[in-house]
Order: sequence, then C-alpha cells, then structure tokens
Amino acid sequence: MSKYKCIIFDCDGVLVDSEPISIQVLVDMANSYGANIDLAYGIKHFKGSFFDACKNKIAQLTNTPIPSSFQEDYRKQSFEAFKKNMQPIKGVQSVLNNLSVPFCVASSGPEDKIRLNLGLAGLLPYFENKIFSCYAINKWKPDPAVFLWAAETMGFKPSDCLVIEDSLSGVWAAKNGGFDVFGFTAYDYNNELEKEATKTFSSMDLLLELI
Repeated sequence: MSKYKCIIFDCDGVLVDSEPISIQVLVDMANSYGANIDLAYGIKHFKGSFFDACKNKIAQLTNTPIPSSFQEDYRKQSFEAFKKNMQPIKGVQSVLNNLSVPFCVASSGPEDKIRLNLGLAGLLPYFENKIFSCYAINKWKPDPAVFLWAAETMGFKPSDCLVIEDSLSGVWAAKNGGFDVFGFTAYDYNNELEKEATKTFSSMDLLLELI
C-alpha cells in the first residue's frame, strides 16, 4: 500500500505536453526583439519559471525594453498554438484512471490557461474543483505556497502528499513545503532533477509502480 494519500500534479509538462509549444512561442517572441535563442535555450531558462522572470530574462538578452503588451500577446499566441497542437502526456490518462487516492493539479499558470490546456487534452473532467493556480495567491514556485494550499484544501498534510513535477523550480517548491516530489524527466535534457527530487522517472507508464 502506498504511503501517499494524495497526489499533486503540476500541469504543463506533466499532464499536458505543452512545454515545447509554449516555450517555442516565447522563444519566437524573444527573437523578434533580437534575442537570437533556440528552443533548447528556452527549455533550460524558461521552463517552470513564472512569466515575469522569463520577461526579465528576455529584456536582459535583448537589452531592449519589453512592451507592456508582451504578456497579453504571449497568452494570445500560445493559446492559439495550444488549440492546434495540445496533447496529453503519453500514458497520463491511464495513470489518472488507475489512481486509488485523491489527486489535484497545482500550476504556475493562470487558471484559464490550466483549464484550456486540460480541456484540449481531454483531461479537464478529472480535475474539476481541484485546480490550484499560483495566480490565485500571487506566490510562485519555488515558493511552496501553491502546494501547501492544494494539500490543505484536499484535506491532507504535506507528509501525506506526493508532488509530480518536471522543473527545478517546482521540485524546489515541493521540497520547501515538506513534500516528497517525483521528477518527470521526459524533457529534463540537462539531467537537473535526479539530484533534487525524491525519485525520478522518464515515462508515465512507470509512475503507478513507483507510487
């Protein structure tokens, strides 16, 4: 029997295969200001970060003031890209169908983005009334606040819960809150998670056995 009573999933890159889509949009926008970066750079520097940190990084790269409309433009472009290309992470629906404990999603993204992505991937019915966004509390990973809020709302202590993350900031947030955290390494090209997470796994087909 698992020691975990609740599973808290990150969204992008864990439930939905959105990371390459959203980061490519951000890279393309950055390059329009002269950043001259590629997707590999974006995954290394933007993955798991809250938007203002990404925007500040782009401003440093380009040495150019970034317009106030940048975030709104990014949301519009990324939402359009999501609608064309969004898929669930391979194997995650089987995981959700076979979990024997409660679960929820806690993400750095705005709730409308979380709902859009889950809906496009066919996963939203699994998470109705179990969505926790950093934007609702204005605290972002690696601050553990969103995970602590999710655990409390779900009725559990951090020690009862397992967090599933794919970014360093998310792993640090979980650890900062006293959670065990499993790192999903499908896009961990720099092997950053293994030294930080409680355990790592590269395929969703392995998760149930690990839990």
